[in-house]
Amino acid sequence: MTKQMLLASAVVLAVSASASAAIVASWSIPTAIPAATTGTNYVYGAADAGDAAAGTSLSAFHALAATTWSSPSGNGSTYSLSSNNWSVGDYYQVTVSTNGYSDIYLAWDQTRSSTGPSSFRVDMSTDGTNFTTILASYSIIQAGLAGTNTLAWSVANGVQSAFTTTIASIAGADNQSNLTFRFVNLSTVATGGTNRIDNIVVSSGPIPAPGAIAILGLAGLAARRRR
Repeated sequence: MTKQMLLASAVVLAVSASASAAIVASWSIPTAIPAATTGTNYVYGAADAGDAAAGTSLSAFHALAATTWSSPSGNGSTYSLSSNNWSVGDYYQVTVSTNGYSDIYLAWDQTRSSTGPSSFRVDMSTDGTNFTTILASYSIIQAGLAGTNTLAWSVANGVQSAFTTTIASIAGADNQSNLTFRFVNLSTVATGGTNRIDNIVVSSGPIPAPGAIAILGLAGLAARRRR
């Protein structure tokens, strides 16, 4: 009886969380990047889930034309977006409309190789030209490194929360027709060093943890927080 009561409590908490949140757009990188893709710019494309996925974009920019774009294992998924030849100022970015949505959250998973960039910041723009910094810096964990209590990214190792960064209730992000978030490199590294990003989620309100969603048997969130 006690186990049943605990499970019921978990379901109630998960339902409560999902009732106040909606996934606006999310990128789980479900398809592989073509082999030998190189160049300064790369456009992965639209979000693969979310209530406002249409018209969104995940892209990236590097200063060095020798950059190779690839799709090694993600955090609990088959693929991620990865690149080498990092210079200070290089970035990944997502663009999305938050028209009709408030209380915007941004969450993502990121890791690096032993020689990959270890420090980034997050910038935001509402016009695609003028950017402001919303997270001055954050550190990137090398997946599976001794002492980090993490495993290498793979489907078999599942989603590891240690790699997830979340920015909550972002000022100025509500009800924007053209909202861009940039993940900007701050590190000087060897050209062969790589960095991966995966599971990028723009949401209206906090989304339940993967475990809570699994308990409910939900593939996504349908509830919306509207103005």
